[in-house]
Amino acid sequence: MAEHPDLIAEQAAIDHAYECLDHMRDSARARRRLYDDGPGGTHQARRERDFVWEQVEVRLEQLDIGDQSLVFGRIDFEPTEERPSAESFRIGRVAVADEDFNPVVVDWRAPIAEAFYRATGRDPMGLRRRRHFATRGRQLLGIDDELFGSSAAALDRGLVEGQGALISALEEARTGRLSDIVATIQGEQDVVIRSPLPGILVVQGGPGTGKTVVALHRAAFLLYTHRFPLEGQGVLVVGPNRVFLNYIEQVLPSLGEAGVQIAVLADLVPGIRAVGRDEEPVARVKGDLRMIDVVARAVRDRERALREPLRVPYGVQYLTLSVDESAAIVADARRRFRTHNAARRHVDRRFFEALAASSRTEDEPSVVRERTRHLTEVRMALERMWPVLTPSELLNDLYGSPGLLRSACERHLYREEWTLLARPRQPDAGRLVFTHDDVPLLDEALERLGPSSRRGPAEVRTYGHIVVDEAQDLSPMQLRMLDRRSLNGSMTIVGDIAQATGAWAHDDWSSVLEHLPDRRPPSSAELRIGYRVPGPIMDFAARVLPLAAPGLAPPESIRRSGEPPAVVPTDEVSFDHDVVELVRGELAAVEPGNLAVVVPRTLVDRVAAALEAADVPFGLANRQGLEQEVTLVPIWLVKGLELDGVVVVEPAAILEEEARGGQALYVALTRSTKRLAVLHARPLPDVLRDAGAAGSGGDGSGGDEDPLRGERTDAHVATLDLDGGRPVG
Repeated sequence: MAEHPDLIAEQAAIDHAYECLDHMRDSARARRRLYDDGPGGTHQARRERDFVWEQVEVRLEQLDIGDQSLVFGRIDFEPTEERPSAESFRIGRVAVADEDFNPVVVDWRAPIAEAFYRATGRDPMGLRRRRHFATRGRQLLGIDDELFGSSAAALDRGLVEGQGALISALEEARTGRLSDIVATIQGEQDVVIRSPLPGILVVQGGPGTGKTVVALHRAAFLLYTHRFPLEGQGVLVVGPNRVFLNYIEQVLPSLGEAGVQIAVLADLVPGIRAVGRDEEPVARVKGDLRMIDVVARAVRDRERALREPLRVPYGVQYLTLSVDESAAIVADARRRFRTHNAARRHVDRRFFEALAASSRTEDEPSVVRERTRHLTEVRMALERMWPVLTPSELLNDLYGSPGLLRSACERHLYREEWTLLARPRQPDAGRLVFTHDDVPLLDEALERLGPSSRRGPAEVRTYGHIVVDEAQDLSPMQLRMLDRRSLNGSMTIVGDIAQATGAWAHDDWSSVLEHLPDRRPPSSAELRIGYRVPGPIMDFAARVLPLAAPGLAPPESIRRSGEPPAVVPTDEVSFDHDVVELVRGELAAVEPGNLAVVVPRTLVDRVAAALEAADVPFGLANRQGLEQEVTLVPIWLVKGLELDGVVVVEPAAILEEEARGGQALYVALTRSTKRLAVLHARPLPDVLRDAGAAGSGGDGSGGDEDPLRGERTDAHVATLDLDGGRPVG
């Protein structure tokens, strides 16, 4: 940005804001010191001290903005009859006041700040000027002004406001973590962020439209606007995998909201470990709502009468429990209790009452219990009639027992379906590793079983608001998990139908909504402007849309310039060498940014070995996240990420190996903010070779001859000279 005449004055105002922020932190710490009177004192005094300390810690967390810029803009209002003197407000990450409690910085979520994000030439919302700051920490680097009303002709500059600041932010190198967009929120994004709390809001957004970060800003906005009751009820953000959680985890703390729970679905079921996913046929069965009846039957099958009468030695006599008596105890427990484990004490009591009734000595049931409960036959009888179970134990027994599996499934699933669930029973269910597709079944089991006293409490927690990203991939059973955790039906559902790649991928949002709370009619919003993906890359990726989502239009990229995608042919002999050289060249081109190498399942090991043999440092997405300059990303982990450069390896294999190959390839091609390269030894898929899809004529005319491949390519796609690392052609 060019030097601005107000640069020095605005820098002084920013310095003053930081001084006030430091003073607010010092005041909070001083309040804590007032109550720092040691471990003694009355019980009431200790409770008051703990309460004050907790409030101070919350306040200090809200005021901790780390290395993020405090102030990022200013709005100046036109004078009016009600306000003869023009008012100005600086907009920032958190609200800051001076010692006299005069506002110095207005929180970006405050109603007065709405005009900073939504004012246009057609509707200036009372502004005469909007000012964007380009900052690095406490240093002001530049100023970008937009004039309205009496200050300029009322020209609508389009859908994007503060374009200079926005483009500057978009072109910064990626760090491997998602950054907030609080300084550059656009009008259509702000509408979503400030949408009312009640009910379900569905946000459809194509690649690069900022749907994920908008959903996170919405969570921060709702907590600011509805601090009571949401702070007590809780806000939950659910992501598709741990790589994604690691990628987004800094956004909400940078906005002053550190108390939001961020989780994958497996985190919501205590005491389990989930790794990986099942093959699609198995995942389809486990995600089907028929599994509700399967789990219910599996629990019921563990509530059984004895096979034969029980005889227990008791002094010189035997105590007995008949098969009919045991059946009556089981039936009575089923009638009285909603959850299985809660009924165990009742079964115990009735069991020992029946044994005591058969005694000739008329001993009390408590005496009979004390003298017989350690006997093997008694313990075995109770375990048969009504065992205390955890969800892991229930599924371990179910999957590992052909008899239990047949009994639970044969009325609800076809044989070819339920046989897919079988796997060897493990001796220690506590150490069992499940897949992520098992998680909703474990959750359903927890709902049926209830908490196990010997394992500690395991109640299902509910939340005042739930944000769900990549919701288009969730199965009906996974959506049922979220429904169970919604306190009042308030949710933000985010995704892109064109990027639906899971075993239960949905083709429209109505099939998602039918499994979620319906207390209020749902509302929807669509983000149509692409901020992340440059125009040439988006145009190339859009060729896959007829496969991924017929009829869905791609986002409109605001950055029409940029490097064209590079299509690089190779062969089996040269594959390892070429992938290494392509990675080196692309990494040099995006330096100091980061690069992802996106590979199909069958090539993960081969590409990793090639990079290792060539001494190219790289990380694995499922281990190091995006912390390294080069990250090897299997195709199933790439969704939701953004990087400076992306190398997509063997698109034909992605189309062939993935259940929804068109969607998976579309996702892979739309992760880059700067550069995209495609390496292929197999023939390039027709959708990527079709010049007509990019507007050059359906017969391929208008393209250029590819000097490396000897095939015609569209004029908007470059080929790469691997020796020089430069686009040619």
